[in-house]
Amino acid sequence: MKDAPAATVTPDVCLLLEGTWPYVRGGVSSWVNQLILGLPELTFSVFFIGGQRENYEKRHYAIPPNVVHIEEHFLAGSWVPKAAPISPRRQAPVQLLRDLHAFLHHPDEPSAAQGDALVDAFAEGKVTLDDFMYSRASWEAITEGYERYCTDPSFVDYLWTLRAMQAPLLMLAEAARRLPRPRMIHSISTGYAGMLGAILQRRWGCNFLLSEHGIYTKERKIDLAQAKWIAEGPDEALRTGLDVDVSYIRRLWIRFFERIGLLTYKAADPIISLYDGNRRRQIQDGADPARCRVIPNGISLTQWQDALERRPEGVPPVVGLLGRVVPIKDVKTFIRAMRGVISAMPEAEAWVVGPEDEDEEYAAECHSLVTSLGLEGKVKFLGFQKIGDILPKLGLMVLTSISEAQPLVILEGWAAGVPVVSSDVGSCRELIEGSLPEDRALGTGGSVVAIADPQATARAILALLRNPGRWQAAQRTGLARVNRYYTEPLMLERYRELYQDAIGRVV
Repeated sequence: MKDAPAATVTPDVCLLLEGTWPYVRGGVSSWVNQLILGLPELTFSVFFIGGQRENYEKRHYAIPPNVVHIEEHFLAGSWVPKAAPISPRRQAPVQLLRDLHAFLHHPDEPSAAQGDALVDAFAEGKVTLDDFMYSRASWEAITEGYERYCTDPSFVDYLWTLRAMQAPLLMLAEAARRLPRPRMIHSISTGYAGMLGAILQRRWGCNFLLSEHGIYTKERKIDLAQAKWIAEGPDEALRTGLDVDVSYIRRLWIRFFERIGLLTYKAADPIISLYDGNRRRQIQDGADPARCRVIPNGISLTQWQDALERRPEGVPPVVGLLGRVVPIKDVKTFIRAMRGVISAMPEAEAWVVGPEDEDEEYAAECHSLVTSLGLEGKVKFLGFQKIGDILPKLGLMVLTSISEAQPLVILEGWAAGVPVVSSDVGSCRELIEGSLPEDRALGTGGSVVAIADPQATARAILALLRNPGRWQAAQRTGLARVNRYYTEPLMLERYRELYQDAIGRVV
């Protein structure tokens, strides 16, 4: 835990943040910063959850004065044995440990009673990290599960996989018992943060609000499909995708995230998504429809007015992808699309604007692809930049992501007068083409193309860059749509009302 200011007052809201603010730029982190700054009348405590401590050395956001407490906890290492471990003969809650393993890992359909007992055990400290790591009861529960259900991996792989999953939950539950009690809890995802919200809601008896920008479980499935760190046999290593042949270790991880997601949905009220497609997915994954509602993102239009006014006349032949250079953004499809664009329109160029340090291997592969396609000097990697400086220079923004929720960068691009070409993920089609009839009547703010289709992406880019009339119509639509439906005051007022209702007082 680093330089955490002590809470001298009871925080109004405890934010549970996993891998985001204040250490990661953009996306959800920008939204969290916007929320805290936009509601200065409320006080916040922050419980930050990271993976490995060394990946979170620098804060990219200043801590506002209405954050009265912040602490940081890191999952990696929670399962590493102590220098002098407690004797395996220690007494431990045998049935609770069996229920813990059964609910989180066994393929049998879990019961609601098992889930309730598990949350109670975490909330009341009935099962500890030492119980899980060092007791005979835990060892027997693990070996029984392995012998009954597991045939693929070695026992060592199975054991350490369970430790990597469960030990962080117990470590977080123990750390949270020292957290100053707030008036309400707000988690920005399911996963470890959401499960901690369910535990604290049971412990404190206060209201628990869940916001999901993307669907955490779905995103983890995508990550797991691509993960190279999962130990698996040589046959499984040749398989791809989350199909019937996926390895047992991958299934353990998927089941784990699904089940802690279920417990989060059961505890949270309300459950917020950014658009109706994600609301339906939450319900499909176990959320109560009566608790689900949609609150879209909103941006400060005044922040982008200067960028809009600095736009040159005409359509700059510059195409930008603004985002992290990571696989989920599918930067390679963008690069391949630009090969087709530049072949047809030699004056065009592409900018990749975003940090490359999150997945350096993938970033290196993207640079190599630029070289192999003969695009040196035409596709430029600019690293992290101030978006307000970049947007006036772009003729078009492109998103080639394989997963998104409701990208703020689309709204920001529109506010600065930049049309968008996007893959058909998340709410991108709803944003670009409109949702309700009166919204669709505004027209389209760009184009939507299939995921991982560089040819279709290239055609959509060329259709806008080479047709000033169509480009201008898309620009007008984007400006009108963001002004009418996606402003910061609208979003902040909706959350202010939720907070006031949860806290039970007018602030």
